[in-house]
Amino acid sequence: MKVITIKGSQRESVGKVATKALRNAGQVPCVIYGGDKSVHFSAEELAFRNLVYTPNVYTASIEIGNDTYATVLQDIQFHPVTDKILHVDFYQLFEDKEISMSIPVKLTGSSKGVMIGGALRHNLRKLRVKALPANLPAVIEVDITELEIGNKLTVSALKNDNYTILHPENTVVAQVRMSRNATKDEGEEGEEEVAPAAAE
Repeated sequence: MKVITIKGSQRESVGKVATKALRNAGQVPCVIYGGDKSVHFSAEELAFRNLVYTPNVYTASIEIGNDTYATVLQDIQFHPVTDKILHVDFYQLFEDKEISMSIPVKLTGSSKGVMIGGALRHNLRKLRVKALPANLPAVIEVDITELEIGNKLTVSALKNDNYTILHPENTVVAQVRMSRNATKDEGEEGEEEVAPAAAE
């Protein structure tokens, strides 16, 4: 998983006045949870661009003075009108402690069912997984090549030794359903097959 580095400054005060002053200066107030104590800091809003405005999941290395914290983005608050970042929560990562995260699902391959007119449905675009930080995938790739019309691909087919998927095994991730085009094509093929028998 890709790591993004964010350089921050320790917050001396966490009151409303200090927080407002930070935002007016183009800084975003942040906090890191999960360790022995919460760490309050601020960083430039531009520093979060590659972490926030992307469908991918990254871990963040937060540098505050001489200290570095391995973290993952936990929550983010936006201004309801301007969409400016108001506050960011991070969760501290430890090598020996598992963490739960939502990981994007990427479908790969060309479904056999789709190639003959079926309609592909991507039911789950993210999966909640639990793993040690080093084993967290950046994306879960799902091969749909063998999916025929009427087939479903469930969580049970995506088991991995590196992480645990926190969804029931029968949860549908992707499926190929009959489409109107496929139905029409099959109807036309049926008529062609019957025609010679009628002529006889």
